[in-house]
Amino acid sequence: MATRRTTSDKRQRERAKQAKAAAKRARRQEKTSDEDVETSTDEDPTTTEQLVKRIEALHVSFDEGTLSFEDFEQQRSELVDELAIRLAQ
Repeated sequence: MATRRTTSDKRQRERAKQAKAAAKRARRQEKTSDEDVETSTDEDPTTTEQLVKRIEALHVSFDEGTLSFEDFEQQRSELVDELAIRLAQ
């Protein structure tokens, strides 16, 4: 038995799907590159040393009992995330 070839309509549909997917991919890449530019301009002038000192002060406040565990965890995670972003750059 011979294999059946695809019809031209089916090929046309497949090409249209591929073109649509490529356009969507390009829009997404454009959007992410625009967001990267925006985030780099909004940088805080805080250095990594200052972030480490803020984390140390946060630990001292928690050890003294002036800061609740929930507040400590929230602030610590924010500072650690910011520090990780700094170190990744």
